[in-house]
Amino acid sequence: QVQLVESGGGLVQPGGSLRLSCAASGFTFSSAGMSWYRQAPGKQRELVASSTSSGFTTYVDSVKGRFTISRDNAKNTVYLQMNSLKPEDTAVYYCYAGIGSWGKGTLVTVSS
Repeated sequence: QVQLVESGGGLVQPGGSLRLSCAASGFTFSSAGMSWYRQAPGKQRELVASSTSSGFTTYVDSVKGRFTISRDNAKNTVYLQMNSLKPEDTAVYYCYAGIGSWGKGTLVTVSS
């Protein structure tokens, strides 16, 4: 059974940092592309960052230079390091595995 469990969300002030984690199980993690999506209130879900199985990464323009996706294949975990957070980064962040599975999400709120 495929499981993706996100953690690390919370409330942070503008300019602060958070690191999200997504623990994966039930599939061959090292062979799967992994991504982070987010959905802000009243908006469509958008792709934030992706990592291929070989570690090639891509980002949406709005987070380039601030967010970093990384993966630890030994721990079956993908991370999203978020720095210089802005109020517009407020959203539920979802982990997605390229085999077609989603996590349940973790809420990130950026507010003073």
